[in-house]
Amino acid sequence: MNGGELIVEYLVREKVPYVFGLCGHGNVGLLDALYDRTDAIKTISTRHEQTAGHMADAYFRVAHRPVVTLTSCGPGSCNIPIAVACAFMDSSAFLALTANVPTSQFNRAPFQETYRHFQAEFPAVLRPYVKRSWQPTRVDMLPTALRQAFATMLSGRPGPVNLDVPFNLFKEEAAVDLPEPQAWRSGISSRSGGDSEDIRRALDLLRGASRPLIFVGHGVALSAAGAELTHLARRLGIPVVFSPNGFGTLDMTDALALGFIGRNGTFPANEAARTCDVLLALGVRFDDRSSSSWIPGYSFNIPPTRLIHVDIDPQEIGRNYPVHLGIIGDARTVLRQLLALAEATPGEPARRDAWLEDIGKWKRQWEDFVRLPAAEDDAPIHPQRVVTALRRVMPDDGIIVPDSGVHHNWVVQFWKARRPQTVLNTWGFSAMGFGVAGVLGAKLAAPDRPCVAVCGDGGFMMRPDVLCTAVEYGIPAVWLVWNNFAYGAIRDIQVGLLHKREIATSFTREATGQLYNPDFVALARACGVDGIRVDRAADLEGAFEHAIRAQAPFVLEVRVDRDIKPPAVGTWQLPPLPHAEPVFGARRLPDRA
Repeated sequence: MNGGELIVEYLVREKVPYVFGLCGHGNVGLLDALYDRTDAIKTISTRHEQTAGHMADAYFRVAHRPVVTLTSCGPGSCNIPIAVACAFMDSSAFLALTANVPTSQFNRAPFQETYRHFQAEFPAVLRPYVKRSWQPTRVDMLPTALRQAFATMLSGRPGPVNLDVPFNLFKEEAAVDLPEPQAWRSGISSRSGGDSEDIRRALDLLRGASRPLIFVGHGVALSAAGAELTHLARRLGIPVVFSPNGFGTLDMTDALALGFIGRNGTFPANEAARTCDVLLALGVRFDDRSSSSWIPGYSFNIPPTRLIHVDIDPQEIGRNYPVHLGIIGDARTVLRQLLALAEATPGEPARRDAWLEDIGKWKRQWEDFVRLPAAEDDAPIHPQRVVTALRRVMPDDGIIVPDSGVHHNWVVQFWKARRPQTVLNTWGFSAMGFGVAGVLGAKLAAPDRPCVAVCGDGGFMMRPDVLCTAVEYGIPAVWLVWNNFAYGAIRDIQVGLLHKREIATSFTREATGQLYNPDFVALARACGVDGIRVDRAADLEGAFEHAIRAQAPFVLEVRVDRDIKPPAVGTWQLPPLPHAEPVFGARRLPDRA
């Protein structure tokens, strides 16, 4: 086989269903090999490389199986780092296969070579955002690089990897044995457990706590530990708060579910977290948005709260808070260990009546605060109405893919996911375009479930090419374009922290100051996609239902009130700017007496 055929055959053996990418002179050799294996692996040509990367990222988040992106040398591959970084920061895996110039032309500055510091140096561009990069320079190096790439990508904390292939390898031949993936990875498990003594200490702490709390993140979703989390929370009677990528690992309508924690979280989640005495954190990073920028009293008080931090990545334990007990291990395995020990060692947890009564009171206070009046004709539409209307229409297994922007703050505050992997967030790198493009990958991973991107007008205009891809391949995704005529999240910072000194955030005609955006429905129809514009809250549910039932690519433009901000219940800081106080609830520091 030549190198291109070898790569494709290995992808088939790994059961990779898709290659997402864009053609270029550097990768035509691999496209030629893919031509012969359309029976086993489908190539989807996107109109931009970033779109391919976000599709691959979202596909993994839903299916927990990796796919491959294919980009050409030079600018083609330079268009994908945003998507790779987004996946890396959120522990999502795909193989970024980049093409490079022929090895015989290394360091001679051929067309699109990166050569000023080192020959064919594109992998240096991706280095901060991949678990590992390989650049084989002979065909016989490909089998080792391929098997190592897949093992690295999927072991431990998942993440993207890069295979950078010089052009000549796609067409040169070599007599090599192609490894069978399972022969190398059989018996290797990423589901390592915690030390048995640490598990016993953790259970004792949880049983003895009068105000315990569980904080769950993406690690719980990635390890498919929703059933174990639910069992432990109910068995020990412990409430649960969520980071956005942990949504739905416990049904968020459950009495023990308190919602998202952080500045744009819920009041009961923050109030419980800053007053709990023991916190079991599972697969979370304690990032600034879910921790109120680590300022004591807004989301957490660690210490005196005793932190049990469980993560498969030892680098995350103790990164932002001191730990009372750190456990390196897979979330599902550790939860199973705790459950097994709880069953083997009878014992009742401490009485928590007062704790659960307080939580019930905080829930009622929050629900009263955020309850909107019954009027349905407000225009432009109150942002909260958009989220609640979509939640009422979406089935429990439907998938929403929020893009980065102020609309995302409304989604994480008011969405109640009932199942895991139904809210796909760009949380760590927060790349605009993730939701716009990622919804295509989500729909390919879950073709029988409705998939809706919730994206701002700014983000949608960064990747409108997705409409063409959806039409070409018949992918019936829905885009809800949140039209507030602005980069709204940044405009809110200017309004709230910079004395309303707005510049370069609203979309206006310079000559008149009139708000301006394209006609998104007309834009969609120009691409062959149907669409509806919604101006009244009363029309939201009907429009959402129509778009989902259409079973075709569909754009919904929703005119949203740009001056209503999500109600902050924690805080967030951009030093040296001062942080804002919550609009509901208040900072609560521990009693030091």
